[in-house]
Order: sequence, then structure tokens, then C-alpha cells
Amino acid sequence: MHRCAVDVGGTFIDFVLLDEETGEVVVEKQPARRETLVDEFLAGMERLPVTPSELDLLFHGTTVGINAVLQERGARVGLVTTAGFRDVLALGRGSRPELYNVLYRPPTPLVPRYLRREVPERLAGDGSVLVPLDLEVLDREVDLLVAEGVEAVAICFLHAYLDPRHEQQAAGRIRERHPSLAVTASHEVATEWREFERTSTAVLNAYVQPLMGRYLGELGERLSAAGFEHPLALMQSNGGVISADRAAERPIRTLESGPAGGVIGCLALARALGYENVICADVGGTSYDVALIDGGRILETTETEVGGRPVVGPLIDIVSIGAGGGSVAWIDDLGAARVGPQSAGASPGPACFGLGGTEPTVTDCHLILGRLDAESFLGGRMRLDAAAAEKALQTRIAGPLGLDLDEAAAGVLAIAQTNMVFAIRAVTVERGLDPREFVVFSYGGGGGLFAAAVAEELEVPEVLVPRTPANFSAWGILTSDYREDVAETKVRPLDESSVGETASGLRRLADEAAANLERYGFAEGQVERLFRADIRYAGQDHTITIPLEPAWLDDHSALLAGARQRFAAAHVQLYGHGTLDPPLELVTSRARAVGHIKRPSVSEAATSQGAAARGVRQVFFDAHGRLDTQVHDRETFASASGPAIVEEWATTVVVPPGWTANTDRLGNLLLRREG
Repeated sequence: MHRCAVDVGGTFIDFVLLDEETGEVVVEKQPARRETLVDEFLAGMERLPVTPSELDLLFHGTTVGINAVLQERGARVGLVTTAGFRDVLALGRGSRPELYNVLYRPPTPLVPRYLRREVPERLAGDGSVLVPLDLEVLDREVDLLVAEGVEAVAICFLHAYLDPRHEQQAAGRIRERHPSLAVTASHEVATEWREFERTSTAVLNAYVQPLMGRYLGELGERLSAAGFEHPLALMQSNGGVISADRAAERPIRTLESGPAGGVIGCLALARALGYENVICADVGGTSYDVALIDGGRILETTETEVGGRPVVGPLIDIVSIGAGGGSVAWIDDLGAARVGPQSAGASPGPACFGLGGTEPTVTDCHLILGRLDAESFLGGRMRLDAAAAEKALQTRIAGPLGLDLDEAAAGVLAIAQTNMVFAIRAVTVERGLDPREFVVFSYGGGGGLFAAAVAEELEVPEVLVPRTPANFSAWGILTSDYREDVAETKVRPLDESSVGETASGLRRLADEAAANLERYGFAEGQVERLFRADIRYAGQDHTITIPLEPAWLDDHSALLAGARQRFAAAHVQLYGHGTLDPPLELVTSRARAVGHIKRPSVSEAATSQGAAARGVRQVFFDAHGRLDTQVHDRETFASASGPAIVEEWATTVVVPPGWTANTDRLGNLLLRREG
């Protein structure tokens, strides 16, 4: 039986193939050119030692949706909403997210005002009907949108999270009259309150729905023609997988699918090694993605932002910044050097790729400083052009700032590194956690290049670089289960008067989530049920999401006491104070159904006696300048003290002076500060 995971990033497509009988793992990479993405996907598949017809499972993580949002190249969208609410997208929360930034401008709504159409309908705050839906006006307004050339329509009616009847009527009517339109009703993608966030989520889903539908449709047809006979599964932002058909309907659930795979892989590896607290740091070609495992649990959130636009729904709490191998170095209007968020991507790519890129990138700077080998990049498939990298850096950064090449390259990397440190502090220090109590798992194509330097600044004593780190997120996707999440907003006191209703409501949501897994072939006994709740002190506005033990649903006293204790502890961690005494309110109930698949085992690595270094080259290190540095092959590497370079076919690990590197029993590299 063969299982394959494919992670499409901004620069490369990563492949991991597992032979479940022998345990053999094969990794591959292919450039991720957006214009020919399906062709590149299949070209990478052809590099694998099996044909698509021999695959039993194919899991796919994708950046198609999130890139469309960030680059604003999605569909032309119309919005149908309750009369009087057409300006929700523009008004937002009515506040300034960046209070002291006088230049701040909110992102422009993806739906211009003339494409935001109102229809008479209204539900009360308890879900009762105040104004029936006027279908004649709906038909007229949708016909206007179609005449304006929209490809997709989002529907968001007031209080539809309580009762979706009007949205269901509207969606059915539009789909009947205009079957070619992509239609998203807000209750289908966000069953929670807060009008702005729910509208934004529905619009974003509609915005990427046609693009994702075309991509998955073409990919499915091409895979089928190549002999693949099983359903394709898509990685979700919550760390589980769903069918390609469901992902095409609800692409909003896949926006963070690639980074989520890496976090799931970190959890599996942490459990195998006995780590409880892990900082997951993924250095890709376009972004730097950070998440946290605290006390053996992945930290999740129920709301995030993509391109400054809110998205509601359960997902792994990932902080992403534009700092990766392809991130472009540039000088701003004040004459200061900056790095990212713009990226050279796979085409034209960094200047050293020799594909026409002229902007200096992080990868170009690593090459200039001697950290990359121009002859062995990607196992020798790609020869890097050092002269092109030097020209780009000299022209755009070094020359204008009056620096030599080493100073300029080191400065660019220092800026990128500082941005990475701030991202880690955002998920640790800003949440009351000490990064020194964590181990950093650094992966992605550039993970080993920054691992020790970032840990040094954070005073983290230990860093782990996993085997085949450039394909680690794909390996994580390979270990993922099927997951379905259901949520319901209904504000009520969390006390003896309502605990029975709370418990029965959670069970009902879990039944709904479990039923959604039946389409994937999971029987009732194969599904695990998990529960969470958004709770607040009575009178507050914001909530904290806490996990609930399934056994508590059968013991109401345990449910009340356990929820209260966990909420108070979380409040203390986040805000520095909290107490068990004040009354609590339950705002949103959450249930998750998990259909477990057989996880690939984390195998022991062959013990290496430690071959001698295969060479020495000059490598630049901050505060030391250029030093003679031993270069090792990872396959035969056992241990070394810095300065050292450890290379494998798709990535490089830098061991600075003052650090040591050792190979553990699973073949991971452990980097530790000396002394």
C-alpha cells in the first residue's frame, strides 16, 4: 500500500511517498509555477518510483486559496445581504487596528459597494422572523449582479447563525436560476455570530471558490486520466483532511493547509521524542509560519486574518509573515533596508536561480555568504548563479547603502531573522509563555539556515531539525486524520440552570460532525468526539476557547467545575489575573469529529559512525567574519562543533560558532548552545 502527500508552496511543490509495507519514504520537489501548477504537480508525481494507479491515498496541501486572497486575484464577487447592511464590509469594527500608524488604511473590500445588494428580510435576535424574505427582489438583485459579470455570490443575512432558513431559501433560488454561479451562504462556512466577521468569511469563500473549483476539477481529471482511482483529500487549516469535493465548496477551510501539515508533523514527532512544549517554525520559500505545541496540545484559534480580512472558523493558531527564501530585500522611502513580504516565488525566483530574477532575495544572500553550495543545490539539479546574486545585491542594496557585499548580505539576513524572532514572540511572550521553556522544531527548505540564529536571540537552548526538513510539512500531511468541526453560537449563563442544555447541545453538534464523516467511510465506532467552548465572564465582550473533557458531558457538576477552572487558568495566563468566583457565560459551543487513519511510524535511523567532513569552505558568520567551515553530508553525519555546515539534497543546516550538532536516534539534528 502506497500513501502520498503533496504540499504546494509558494516556491516548490513537496512530495512524500510512503510504502506502508516496508516503511520506505521517498521525497521529491518540483518548482511551483502558478501559471502551470497542475502540470508541475503531475511532473513531480512522475519523479516518484510508483505510478498514480499504484497509490491508495493521496493527501494534498495547497496555497491556491490563500495566494489568491493575498494577491487579490480571485473571482468577481457579489454580495446579497439584509436591507440596511450593505456597508458591513466597509465599516468593519469601526476601529483602527494600528492605533498609532497615521498611514494605516484598511484593506479595500473585495466586493465594491455597487455589487453589494440589499433584499428585504429580517430575523430577530432570537431567530424569529420579523420580515419574510422577498424572493422577487432577490431575483432582481441577483440578475443585476449576473449582468455585471460576477462569477460568485455570497449571501449573509442578519442572525442567520441562529436560523439559516432565509439563507437556505436564497441559496436554493439562486442555484436554481443561475446554476453556473458559485454560491456561498454564510451559515455554510461560519455558524457563529459577529456580522462583520461572518460576512467577511462568506465573501472570502466565494472569492476563491471558482478558482479552487477549476484547479481541483482539472487536477482530479488529470489524476484520473493518469490512473489514480481513489478520492483526493485536501488538508484543512484545522489540521485534518476533507474530500476534494467538499474543499471545492468550502475552500475557506484550506487557507492554511500547508503550514497546518507541518504543525501536525511536529506533534507526531514531539510525541515520539517525549517533548511537551514545541515552537513549530516553518521557513518556506515565501513565508515564515510559526505555531505552538503547549503541554502536548496544538494551540488553536477560532478567528484569524488573511490579508487583513477576518476569517471565522476553527484552525491551528499559525502566525505567518513574509520572510522566506524568496523574500525580496528592498530599500523603503526613508532609505532603510527591508525584507519581504513580497517574494520572488518560483518564477522568476531569486536572482541566483538564473530564471530572470533581478531582485536580491534571502536565498541570494545565503549564497553570497557561503552558506549554500552553488553546485549541489537540490542535489545538483539546479546550479546557482553566484554572479547574478552578487549583481542583484550590489545594485539594489549594497551600492545604495554604501556597504560591501558581505555586510549587505548579513544585514538582509539579520532583518529576516529579527522578523522571525518577533513572530515567535507573538505566539509565546505575548501570550504569557517563556520561549526558553520550549524546543524549536525548525523545518522547511530554509529552516536549517536560520534555526540556530533565531534560537540564539530567543535564548532557546535547543533546536531540532527533522529528517528531510524541506518536505516535512508534506510528511505532516501524510499523518493527518479526517476532521469535521461544527459550532453554534447561543449566549447563556454557564451554571446549574443551563448545564443540561449545554451538555445536550454539545452532543448534538458532535452527532452532526460525526455524520459528516460518514461520507468518507467512517462508521460510528471509528469516530472520536472532542469538545470546546468559548466562555467569558458575564459582562465581558471577548471570550476564551477552552477544551472540555468528553466525560464531563455525563457529569454536570464536573462540567461546571472543570470549565470554570480551565477558563480561570487561561485568563490568568493571557491577562495576568483571573478568579473562580464571578458568573460565566457560554457563547459558542464547538464539537469536532475525528476519523483516524493509520499513522506512519516514526522509524529509527541507521546509526552513523560519523564520516569525516567532505570539504571546507569560507562561510561568513556575524561577529566573526569569514571562517574556514567544515562541510558534512547529513546521511553520514554524527556530530560536530560549530562552525559547520550540514548539507542534504534539498536543504542546508548552519551550525554557528558556539553551537554543537548531533544526530539523535530518529535521524534528527539536535543543535545546542555550548556552555
